[in-house]
Amino acid sequence: MSTLAMFHQVPGSHTAEATEGALCTNCHLKGICLPVDLKRQDVQRLDALKIDRRRVKERQHLYQPSDEVRAIFAVRRGTFKSGRRRQDETDHVTGFHLPGELLGLDGLAGHEHIGFATALDDAEVCAISHAQLTDLASGTPGLQRVIPRLLGREVVRQQELLALLRGKSVEERLAAFLVDISLRQQARGCSPTEIHLQMSRADLCSYLGMKLETVSRMFTLLQRRGLLVVDKRHVQIVDLEGLKLVIDPVRMH
Repeated sequence: MSTLAMFHQVPGSHTAEATEGALCTNCHLKGICLPVDLKRQDVQRLDALKIDRRRVKERQHLYQPSDEVRAIFAVRRGTFKSGRRRQDETDHVTGFHLPGELLGLDGLAGHEHIGFATALDDAEVCAISHAQLTDLASGTPGLQRVIPRLLGREVVRQQELLALLRGKSVEERLAAFLVDISLRQQARGCSPTEIHLQMSRADLCSYLGMKLETVSRMFTLLQRRGLLVVDKRHVQIVDLEGLKLVIDPVRMH
């Protein structure tokens, strides 16, 4: 962990702390955060940027709608939720973000963020100045394609998840969500079967498009079927293959 160096304000966060700069070449998450085929010399060029590690406290906003776009954020530690704000000022959750995943790409189409990102626990991000990254990429062919590829990767990830959720029953949607989290944890070297849900049930309901009692009932149903053991926010997946069959029964044949 970096030694605390100074305090910075992240747009919308008000009290977020910025710590000493980080190096992409030394980061254990670079294989998830950056395009896997990015050349080593291009990764080293990213080290020339001033990349701040910023601490964001639980329930603190990393950014909110209409905040000026200043950086792209890579989650280093903790979990975030992202989404849009409805006209009645309630939040519609559209994603949950784990270490190695990017935040702030929604603002690249303009000068302001159109959504929000909020820490679900005490977290840390790497903040990469959009202006600096653009300036560096202008003279580096290998980096010129980084932002479009990162955008494309995020679009693909969202489309894949939407495909899992679209047209599914409430039971299938919850199973798809748990399998998705399991696979993302496994990609980070974590247990694919021991999941601690940092999000509230209300956030999960918003994301899956369910009522609170429906989510609770589906957790109970999957547990009765011997697929899960649920203890408050901790979920142990007892039968991962069986959980996958809930999403796609054709796999049985």
